[in-house]
Amino acid sequence: MARILLVDDEETVRGFLKRGLEIDGHAVVTASDGSDGLDRLTEAQGDFDLMLTDIRMPLMDGIALALAAKRDFPDLTILLMTGFADQRERARGLDAIVTDVLTKPFSLADLRSTVNRALAA
Repeated sequence: MARILLVDDEETVRGFLKRGLEIDGHAVVTASDGSDGLDRLTEAQGDFDLMLTDIRMPLMDGIALALAAKRDFPDLTILLMTGFADQRERARGLDAIVTDVLTKPFSLADLRSTVNRALAA
């Protein structure tokens, strides 16, 4: 299946989403914030099929991460997630680089179907 980089600053959320994605056979690498995510992306030379990142995080937010990731790895598929309406509005201008934005709270079924659609696109 796919190799996914999952970036979220909340450890419990990261663990839950990682397990959910692994149910579908995906190999999931996690990062604790945008800076850590960019480091892992660079270390792997962009060798991910998809990056799923929260928007609101310390150090480097998900939007800054998405912009840097797409600049360095233009073929990377990117999904954002947020629980904040204002952050979702910020993501609207990124349609050219972001495949979709998941609004928290979402179900595991929503996550799995959104990831599968993004990977199929």
